[in-house]
Amino acid sequence: MLKRVLIANRGEIALRIIRGCHELDVETVAVYSEADRFAPFARAADFSYEIGPPPAAESYLRVERILEVAARAGADAVHPGYGFLAENADFAEQVTAAGLVWIGPPAAAIRAMGDKLEARRLMSAAGVPITPGADSSDPKDILAACRKIGFPVLVKAAAGGGGKGMRIVHEMDELESSVARAQSEAEKAFADRRVYVEKYIERPRHVEVQVMADTHGNVVHLGERECSIQRRYQKIIEEAPSPAVDDALRARMGEAAVRAARECGYASAGTVEFLLDTEGAFYFLEMNTRLQVEHPVTEMVTGFDLVHAQLRIAAGEKLPWAQSDVSLVGHAFECRIYAEDPDNNFMPSVGRLTRYAEPGGPGVRVDSGVEAGNEVSLYYDPQLAKLVVFGPTREQARRRTLRALAEYDIGGVRHNIPLLRRVLDHPEFVAGNLSTHFLSDHGLTEPVTPQGDARRRVVMAAAIYAARQVQAISVHNGHGRTAPSRWRETGRRLTLRTENGR
Repeated sequence: MLKRVLIANRGEIALRIIRGCHELDVETVAVYSEADRFAPFARAADFSYEIGPPPAAESYLRVERILEVAARAGADAVHPGYGFLAENADFAEQVTAAGLVWIGPPAAAIRAMGDKLEARRLMSAAGVPITPGADSSDPKDILAACRKIGFPVLVKAAAGGGGKGMRIVHEMDELESSVARAQSEAEKAFADRRVYVEKYIERPRHVEVQVMADTHGNVVHLGERECSIQRRYQKIIEEAPSPAVDDALRARMGEAAVRAARECGYASAGTVEFLLDTEGAFYFLEMNTRLQVEHPVTEMVTGFDLVHAQLRIAAGEKLPWAQSDVSLVGHAFECRIYAEDPDNNFMPSVGRLTRYAEPGGPGVRVDSGVEAGNEVSLYYDPQLAKLVVFGPTREQARRRTLRALAEYDIGGVRHNIPLLRRVLDHPEFVAGNLSTHFLSDHGLTEPVTPQGDARRRVVMAAAIYAARQVQAISVHNGHGRTAPSRWRETGRRLTLRTENGR
């Protein structure tokens, strides 16, 4: 097993990996920017090092600084988490060149699947269904493909993701200008102007399959996740299993995902994403060569710890399970809790968290990266936490998720919990009738704050006021005086170990 792992990330995913390492008696090294000096993940690690100012380009994306800290801290491996450098093949190569273990897939697999055109060619060779389109960025090939497959088509950046460099084209007259705009956006976002086209699937589901592979040739899939609830191409609610996938379809999609992983020489955790149409046909979308944000819902329904598996695979061990060991039990939802302003087009809401209380109870798990008193910075993704809820059935899990969302108490910033509750309460969501256009189809993108939230805030404010009055009386009478909090003690220790790692 590995001895000491540097986590090249921040927030909730850094804390998730730290906890997974500690459960296997693996020491951890955190790197943090000036803005994250007192973040929970920086305190939770065995060793913590500041690596630069708040902007990611000056801290979390500084490869040379991260490798310098790894050497200084005596780390023997690097886990990239997700985002930042997680799918950067050059970083993976530099980590291994420095004599460290890369906790992720080989650089060649990252590079191949990160290029959408190369990925389409590999998937076609492996017999994985792909959407009809042009496997070329040549304008002549794009035009010929459009004439062959018909409109609408989707123009996509070859090196893209997250909806950048993407345009829906409904007729031939729009094609040239749409390609030009997509090229310009792709160049700005990815320094790569290449685009291609594929048939636009009307109102598909976004269904992805979790795969795990080791370095001994073993590959298994762990079932699927439904990720159709999206806003601006970003997932906000995920669930496992998908309400649209039966055992037969699950087997077909799983087999396709395993073939995809084998074709690119994969190892570690990865996700093969598909579009599922209304007729039950599925098409390869892309492969995420990292641990996914939504991996906890798979952990909840399989009982497997994916971070533990990543660490064991990186240490050279075989997969701890065969395909016959995988079964899905119950149902799980994940809601991404964002600091967003619903009255300002859901723009990130920054500021100090004056209150932050998480829900609990049976079947509730919260992977968070913040606590009361933390600053929500404009420099990073505004995700505060992931609420993950398990239930014996989809309906029980849905109701439990609504209950847990109602228990949240967040002050100082705006958040998206009212939107999440509206989605979960919608009759079509209850029925499992989902698509990637769900929010717009049902008018759920408009900012509305349910009256129930307002009533809950009034009750919570009254409770807080009463508690403070009791505390004031207790202190006045000479009671309730306690030693300094562990938070402050830990904060001082963090300051001492900033440079020397102790």
